[in-house]
Amino acid sequence: MRLIPRDEGFFALFSELARRMTNSTKLLSEMFVQPHRLGEFVNQIKAIEHEADDLTREVIARLDKSFVTPMDREDIHLLAYRLDNVIDLVDGTARRAQLFNITEIREPAHRLADVLNRAAIVLERAVTDMTKRQSVVAAGNEVKRLEEEGDAIYGEAIGDLFKPGADPLDVIKWKELYDKIESAIDEAEDVSNVLESISLKNS
Repeated sequence: MRLIPRDEGFFALFSELARRMTNSTKLLSEMFVQPHRLGEFVNQIKAIEHEADDLTREVIARLDKSFVTPMDREDIHLLAYRLDNVIDLVDGTARRAQLFNITEIREPAHRLADVLNRAAIVLERAVTDMTKRQSVVAAGNEVKRLEEEGDAIYGEAIGDLFKPGADPLDVIKWKELYDKIESAIDEAEDVSNVLESISLKNS
C-alpha cells in the first residue's frame, strides 16, 4: 500500500538526483585510490554536478507549475536541495584534491569516501522506495550507523595528521579534504532525516 500519492514527475526526478549522488560518490572513492587519474575523476564529477543542478532546477520549476503536489512543497524543495548538496560537497572535495595536487594514496581518505558511497547507495534505494515507510526507516538506521563509522574514521585520521613531525602543508591539505568528506556524510544523514520526515507525515 502506497503512503504517498503517486506523482511520477517528482519521484522520477528525485530518483535521478539520487542516482547522480551515488555515481559521484563512487567516483570520489575511486579517485582516492587512483590519484594518477585525478583530472579525469574531477571532470567526471563536475559533469555530474552540472546534471544535478539541472535536475534540481527542474524540480523547482515543476513545483512552481504544480497546483497539487504529492507531498508538502517545502519537503519537495528540501529533499532536492539536500540531495544536490551531497553532490556539491563531492564536487568540492574533488576540486580541492586537484587544487592541492594530491598524488599519494591515504587510506583514511578512501575509507571515508567509501563510507559516503555506501550511504549514497542506501539513500538511492530509500528514495526509490520513499513511499514505503518501512524501507525509509531501515535506510535511516543504516545511514546513521554509517555516519558513526565515518565519525570514527575521521577522528582517527585527524589524530594521525597531528602526530609529531607531520608536514604542516600535509596537515592543512588533508584536514580540509577529510573535513569535506565528513561534511558530505553528515549531509547524507540529513537526506535520510528528510526522507523519514516525509514518510512520517504521509503515513
